[in-house]
Amino acid sequence: MFVRHAAVVFSAFSALVLLTATAAQAQRLPGGVHPEHYALTLTPDLNAATFRGEETIDVVLDAPSKSITLNAAEIRFGEVKAYALPIATYAYGKLGSVPRPLTPVETDQHPQTAITTLDGEKEQATFSFANELPAGRVTLAIRYTGVLNDKLRGFYLSKTKTRSYAVTQFEPTDARRAYPSFDEPALKATYDITMIVDSGDTAISNSTMISDKAGPIAGKHTLRFATTPKMSTYLVAFLVGDFKCTEGKSDGVPIRACATPDKVGLTKFAVESAKYVLHYYDTYFGIKYPMPKLDMVALPDFEAGAMENFGCITYRETDLLVDARIGSIPEKKRVAVVVAHEMAHQWFGDMVTMEWWDNLWLNEGFATWMETKAAATWHPEWGFSQDDAQSLDETLNLDSGRSTRAIRATADTPDEINEMFDGIAYGKAGAVIGMVENYLGKEVFRQGVHNYLQAHLYANATAEDFWGAQTANSHLPVDKVMSSFVTQPGVPLLTFSERRAGGVPVAQSRFFLSAAETNREPAGGTEWSVPVCLKTNAEPICRVLRPEDATLPLPMDAGLPMLYANAAAKGYFRTDYTASQLSAIVAKAETSLTPAERIGLLGDRWAMVLSGRAAVGDYLDVVLALKQDSGAVLLETAYQQIKMVDADIASEEDRAELAGVLRRQFGPVYTALGSPVKGESFDRQQLRGTLFELLGDAHDSTVLAEAQLLTTRTFAVDNKKDKTLDPTLSDAAVLVSTSHGDAALYEKLLAVSKYASEPGQQSDALRALARFRDPSLVTRTLDYTASGAVRNQDSGTILAALLRDRETRDQTWGYIQKNWDKVRAQLTVSSGAEVVAATGSFCTVRQRDEVASFFATHKVEAAKHTLATAVDSINDCIQLRSAQESKLHAWLASQPK
Repeated sequence: MFVRHAAVVFSAFSALVLLTATAAQAQRLPGGVHPEHYALTLTPDLNAATFRGEETIDVVLDAPSKSITLNAAEIRFGEVKAYALPIATYAYGKLGSVPRPLTPVETDQHPQTAITTLDGEKEQATFSFANELPAGRVTLAIRYTGVLNDKLRGFYLSKTKTRSYAVTQFEPTDARRAYPSFDEPALKATYDITMIVDSGDTAISNSTMISDKAGPIAGKHTLRFATTPKMSTYLVAFLVGDFKCTEGKSDGVPIRACATPDKVGLTKFAVESAKYVLHYYDTYFGIKYPMPKLDMVALPDFEAGAMENFGCITYRETDLLVDARIGSIPEKKRVAVVVAHEMAHQWFGDMVTMEWWDNLWLNEGFATWMETKAAATWHPEWGFSQDDAQSLDETLNLDSGRSTRAIRATADTPDEINEMFDGIAYGKAGAVIGMVENYLGKEVFRQGVHNYLQAHLYANATAEDFWGAQTANSHLPVDKVMSSFVTQPGVPLLTFSERRAGGVPVAQSRFFLSAAETNREPAGGTEWSVPVCLKTNAEPICRVLRPEDATLPLPMDAGLPMLYANAAAKGYFRTDYTASQLSAIVAKAETSLTPAERIGLLGDRWAMVLSGRAAVGDYLDVVLALKQDSGAVLLETAYQQIKMVDADIASEEDRAELAGVLRRQFGPVYTALGSPVKGESFDRQQLRGTLFELLGDAHDSTVLAEAQLLTTRTFAVDNKKDKTLDPTLSDAAVLVSTSHGDAALYEKLLAVSKYASEPGQQSDALRALARFRDPSLVTRTLDYTASGAVRNQDSGTILAALLRDRETRDQTWGYIQKNWDKVRAQLTVSSGAEVVAATGSFCTVRQRDEVASFFATHKVEAAKHTLATAVDSINDCIQLRSAQESKLHAWLASQPK
């Protein structure tokens, strides 16, 4: 798709944890029943927003039983029967790679009718029978009805201005809303899916359509799909509507990208992406794409970015649709990366699935690691290595809070499972995988990946299975490295001393962003086995730093240009150098470090400020030393961190002084770039756009005037973007103008958000509405968001942006509290958590207490851990401002005017 005390206290805490764990575990299905095959026939009524289902499930009982329990939510049951079929009556055939019984349920002339009991809290249904069902094979035949909901989960309605579509989103625990099922990832089965839909509509599912016949209801036709391989419930998909598709093929596999008819012209680039990625993955994994076809479908309403349903990937429109001819490179990068991410899941997650949600990282971490690997091979000029370094820096900050969790953490209830889809499962897991690959070497690591997949085809796996395969293949301590990062929370800090004969002294500790936590790690704290790769004039020297090691061994003739301990910017740790070591690194950064390594250097220096180990002025000195850097992402990283200085540290007076420094230092850099030139590199375009935005935020009069002119030209004709302008610069101009924008500009962007033909333009315009700072316009945006006119997949993004802006957060927070019922009605599970997370940008004691109090009584689904993290972030900001405000003032006073 994305924590100790006296013995008495500890005992009480342990008892509470045990009780909580027992209650949570009770939401798991009882054992002893194994599904083998589902046959589903669904008849949706899009006008009434309902559906009918007929289902048979072939199961195997380990022991005789008078009841069977499975998952069901928001389903009304009709008749449920059980057919106990003696093994001798079964005829076997071969469907895919899995044998299954072909004998119809009518073979049993004396089926039992069940009494159905529902447990809404557990989302379970129990079928009870008068007589004991025998051990062995049993077929359940179930009739039921359900609702096509508006919550973007289960089987739900997705709408355009002209019609509705019936679509699915089952991950992690919502297949049970569409069909009664054993809705746990390890309970894999094969599927036969049949859809009875309106005659003017089609249906798309996981496997290939094998028949299309009129009836059995007037005005409808019946579409049947081939039997699937064994797969988990959450990977099933069935989509109904008038979808149109663009077709292609790669390695003999038919590929389609589909959308609503008005947007099918925007699907060509996605097909080209998928064609390249499928061949790349076939080669890389050494295992062919496992399905007979690949469909990618853009849905108008979709909560996640995309979902890896086996053979039928679904997407938010902005993540699949882009104009192949004139779309901007950032738009194409986004589509290429999301396509690569979801296609990686066809191997990691779909073919080989984690055994339970505590190992979600086996899905999401691998897909995150793979997404830019494939895209960067296709388009190396798009600078993906810099994006990876920036993402790593953001993840390290996320993982340095007090409330972080381990990659593998307990999750049993639906809320707990939903909260697992976070920056740890995606960003940290992907980064740790990348670090291990960098340590082992690409080919050794690739062979280990192949061995792991080959050993678990169409089955389930654990973390130990993966790192065991890598350890066996490489004969290196991958198990110790990965277990230390997967099972423990937090980030290592490597503190270096001056080099001595034989090596470099280094101390390992846990890094916290909070200065208050820096020196409070308990005895026996977290320790890691850390692969450290030192930069040399040739190949990096990589060593595993064990918990007991105090020195990195290094010969004196190692050829180090300086001591830089994160070659390739792949290490999952922070570094703190001596003053002389840091001075040498900064002096040689432009000539001896790669762009990704410079991003890592800057990220580490900012992290030292946040943790209280360095003064904000020292960090700003490093920024200014690198101001001529040609890497756009380095400047983007610095820009985001400078905005935090402005929002979280600076007084009102110091904000004006800081803006003056930025204008004087970066104005000449922007001027030297000159105007856009046709054919110039993407990196140079991005650099110009970021400088423009930075200077606009710093109130540079020349840039503000240029922004107005470009914005006027951008929307000169019918509020449609002028495609003849440099897209990066014009986008930056619009963002700068909105911060100072009036009602006339607001109306133009509002119109684009409603009526633009391209989903990306609509989405960009919505985000731009959140940039206006005039209080009356902020109120209009809030009312618009709470009215239901904005798709609820986007509502949280707008509110979060307003909450994070120092100029609009107070007004937005007051509005949310006062209008909570209206606001909450527009939120999904993901966007609700997004709003809670955004309150973590607040920076006062009053706001912290209001946030904690408000959400204690106004619960947000699947956001308990998110709220704890937000409160921690507010506390960290309060401490940061207290520690650094006077230091910033002194630094500003020392700057030349």
